[in-house]
Amino acid sequence: MFRMARAARSRLYINTVMKGCVARHGPGPFPPRHSTRLPNPVPALPAYAELHCRSNFSFLTGASHPEELVARAAHLGYGALAITDECSLSGVVRAHAEARRCALHLIVGAEMSVTRAPAESGGGAPLPAMRLVLLAQTRAGYGNLSQWITLARRRAGKGCYLAHRFDLEASSEAHRDNALAGLPGCLALLVPDVTQPLEQMLADARWLHSVFGDRATLAVELLLRARDDVLIDRVREVSAATGLPVVAAGDVLMHVRSRKPLQDTLSATRLGLPLAQCGSQLEPNAEQHLRPIGRLQALHEPAWLAQTMALAGRCTFSLDELRYEYPQEIVPPGTTPAGHLRALTESGALKRFPPETFPQGLPPTVRAQIEHELALIAQLQYEPYFLTVADIVQWARSQGILCQGRGSAANSTVCYCLHVTEVDPTRQHTLFERFISAERNEPPDIDIDFEHQRREEVIQYIYGKYGRDRAALTAVVISYRPRSALRDVGRALGLDADRIHEVARSQQWFDGRRIDPERLREKGYDLSSHVTRLWIELTEQLIGFPRHLSQHPGGFVISRGPLAQLVPIENAAMPDRSVIQWDKDDLDALGLLKVDILALGMLTALRRSLDLISHKLGRRFALQDVPPEDAATYDMICRADTVGVFQIESRAQMSMLPRLKPRVFYDLVIEVAIVRPGPIQGGMVHPYLRRRDGIEPETYPNPEIAEALSRTKGVPIFQEQVMQLAVLAADFTPGEADSLRRAMAAWKRKGGLGPFHERLVGRMVEKGYEREYAENIFRQIQGFGEYGFPESHAASFALLAYASSWIKRHHPDAFLAALLDSQPMGFYAPAQLVRDAREHGVDVRPVDVRFSRWNSSLETPGPDDAALHPVRLGFNRIGGLSQAAAERIVQAREADGAFIHLEDLTRRAALDARDLNLLAASDALRGLVAGSPEPHESAPSRSPRGHRHQAAWAVAAIDTRPSALLHGMRSREPATEAFPITLPSPSAAEDMLADYRSTGLTLNRHPLALLRPQLDAFRIETAAVLRTYPDGRIARASGLVTHRQRPGTAKGTVFVTLEDDTGTVNVIVWPTVAQAQRQPLIGARLLTVYGQWQRSTDVPGEHAVMHLLASRLIDHTALLNGLVTRSRDFH
Repeated sequence: MFRMARAARSRLYINTVMKGCVARHGPGPFPPRHSTRLPNPVPALPAYAELHCRSNFSFLTGASHPEELVARAAHLGYGALAITDECSLSGVVRAHAEARRCALHLIVGAEMSVTRAPAESGGGAPLPAMRLVLLAQTRAGYGNLSQWITLARRRAGKGCYLAHRFDLEASSEAHRDNALAGLPGCLALLVPDVTQPLEQMLADARWLHSVFGDRATLAVELLLRARDDVLIDRVREVSAATGLPVVAAGDVLMHVRSRKPLQDTLSATRLGLPLAQCGSQLEPNAEQHLRPIGRLQALHEPAWLAQTMALAGRCTFSLDELRYEYPQEIVPPGTTPAGHLRALTESGALKRFPPETFPQGLPPTVRAQIEHELALIAQLQYEPYFLTVADIVQWARSQGILCQGRGSAANSTVCYCLHVTEVDPTRQHTLFERFISAERNEPPDIDIDFEHQRREEVIQYIYGKYGRDRAALTAVVISYRPRSALRDVGRALGLDADRIHEVARSQQWFDGRRIDPERLREKGYDLSSHVTRLWIELTEQLIGFPRHLSQHPGGFVISRGPLAQLVPIENAAMPDRSVIQWDKDDLDALGLLKVDILALGMLTALRRSLDLISHKLGRRFALQDVPPEDAATYDMICRADTVGVFQIESRAQMSMLPRLKPRVFYDLVIEVAIVRPGPIQGGMVHPYLRRRDGIEPETYPNPEIAEALSRTKGVPIFQEQVMQLAVLAADFTPGEADSLRRAMAAWKRKGGLGPFHERLVGRMVEKGYEREYAENIFRQIQGFGEYGFPESHAASFALLAYASSWIKRHHPDAFLAALLDSQPMGFYAPAQLVRDAREHGVDVRPVDVRFSRWNSSLETPGPDDAALHPVRLGFNRIGGLSQAAAERIVQAREADGAFIHLEDLTRRAALDARDLNLLAASDALRGLVAGSPEPHESAPSRSPRGHRHQAAWAVAAIDTRPSALLHGMRSREPATEAFPITLPSPSAAEDMLADYRSTGLTLNRHPLALLRPQLDAFRIETAAVLRTYPDGRIARASGLVTHRQRPGTAKGTVFVTLEDDTGTVNVIVWPTVAQAQRQPLIGARLLTVYGQWQRSTDVPGEHAVMHLLASRLIDHTALLNGLVTRSRDFH
């Protein structure tokens, strides 16, 4: 009977579709009511709203983006669409933006699987979950739904939720004052399951009616499945028994049926099974897509379709109704936000511009700027935001945490007076409208960098001050990238795990989002195979799909009332953290405010450096004590001697430094900004350098634009200059100029510069500028779409770049110790940092249980030592050694004196066998086993120096069993005295390999020094010899690969850095060579390069820019004999 009924419905559907196909395929997204091509009028299609639709933010279930679903619904002529992801509102903002574009009524909702608490089962088997679809009718209803999602998420672990029926009941003793009782302001749809007994379906419907009243509805979802007829009969029976109306729904998972293979793949990934083993756990057909209304008309009763529009009409809530309310506690009682902000600003201004230096009071320009900013802040009512940020910064500074605001906030004199930023407005050309604009009417964005190792303290301060119910981190949507997509699709297709890994590993960071079939062919796959083609196709569909939510590095949302009334909150993976379900783009789209509490490793390194310098000098030395405009520091910068220095340590920056030759702070600001995709793509770099060197004249077609461009030789380098150009040369208002700036940032993704072209070029021509000049300015603006720095941001970074450069120049010992203890950070690995410091005269000493602490430390120099203090590597360099074990060693040594022997160390520091083996492997026990003393040790501490083999032998004899009785019976004599034996010392190669395995670096001979005889067979020259080569000579180099870079602006060129025992070699690999020799390029750890030496002629001497242009690449990794090194690869 079912088959006959199903066949009848299918025939009816086909006939209906055939009759209405012409009408439904007329022009425009909405079908015409009649077709002029048919002799007889076609009956109008009913109106329909889809009320149950899950996007791909129902992770590993939905197979379409929210935007795709909205666009498809609008195209099909739906009257409304509800996005109802499971216990989530993560995708609704994206759907909202697309719905505004399509003029479609969007309904915000969620699907919930509702269970009874264990106590409600009466001790029997757990009752089956009930599927509910909740739809927000009003702003209050939306807040209640968000609150319930938060409650369900917070009581479960990350990625899970637990929603109980008693959450919505008012009769529960534990929930007598339950604000969520009945979930006011929301409609509820019960989605029956045909496998449920009729009695259970009736019980669920009665419960729903008792809780929601006339807001409850039964949803019938006909998906051409077995027992659809039984479902219809039961729904009718339940409706008659309970009085609940029936509404049609589609349980939609994808916008088009062709996504079914991808949906199956997602299901297999969720289930952890290959597709071949999923069986009935996969959806049986492709009906869960947005179907044409004619097809739905053939399946559902007219009343059920009409009910969809009736319910949609009751849902009037829009996300545009959300309003952010600032916290109140940052304003002292009896004052107003405006009054308190002014008081703090005036107080800070006196500190920034003290009367001793400014006896006439604040400079008139500063006073005028403060008044201008405070007036605009008051107009937009942003005072609480500034006060909130100022409070966080003030607390961090009170705890000795180094911090600094950056970004567009550095344009603000108010932020400078509040000590949020450090850019002095009297020294820079700031533009406040780059930060806040009345015409833009969007919340400001202040980014604050904190020491990355102490930022957690700041985060917990915010949680403590505002509570977990009012503060949470912004989400980051972790999306599928090529490698992860290849792995998940490959596993779903049942492919061999090792082969999947090989293919995924061959996909590199620079390959983009496309899967090149050549990578699969290289790994032995037949490209004509159906499985191989399917793997590629499904992977490319999956790339960009959301996989799960993570936490933003530091974007905080803080509200006046419960934050869960604004957006759902869930637990983060890290303990004591919670995260909202929206990312920063969602917040920007809705105009909601966040505070960015970011981490910056260089701030940690600077603070550690300052502490070490203070220890050296015997007095406090702060960042403000760094002397400005130090000639020796700029000499070092001009030599590109900037390994480890903030921002100007990259290969591109180091190539630019000898050409730009910074001599004052503003040069450093330009240096930071000019090596960016924006200026490079806009063609600003070479004109600026030529004008700076006097090769090209500095000209202005109109004197008025000199105000904007004179400080950069007539070449726009900063975003603010583009805005000033638009104001001066094209009569833009400041707000219009900021709109231009925003369009610049987005035009590569969204377009939108067209209207600005007409206004900018047209107005400039009207004012007398040559069209060629105006068009050139516009092309430069387009270049900024690749990424250009605002001047205020560059100035903030330049402050740190100069401070770190000064410390490296004058205190390289402290600089090295601080950098090592601030890892991971920066461009260089610890091995390169140590090598560079030793070249600057720093004595670096190995980890040793007799002298080391947890962190690297400065030791007192001996009478014959140089002025620099020796740097003793800390226990934190030993991979796997716990800080607790290291601290016990230090405490025992400081409490009871030096360790007598290995047994003494073990007993007093309570070390176990694992600790001892790690210390032996790192050669940190050298002073407690037999050997000869180290030459730098003072007489009292001189002791026999052993080696790794001897230490390992001695450790093997130590009894570290935890028994208290055995512990007390330990001999206080060296355990090895009963079995005296002298083991042979490890070879230089063995020592080097062990060093790298244990600490990631070696203080002994460089690996390339040991390989020099083998490399000589290939006629390889050292880096030191190559630096003497003239331009154009054929050359060969070999070294450890320390960096690979493929910038987006390089058009496929790859930059590689090789390190040998005499220095580094910069290699340029053109796209044709990179493609032809991809395997050695991306896989080699020891790379040999044949090519042509390139030496610039504009910078003479040893500081000339030099490269090796590669023609042939050879992977010599096998020569390393198991040495593991890591290349730091960058875009």
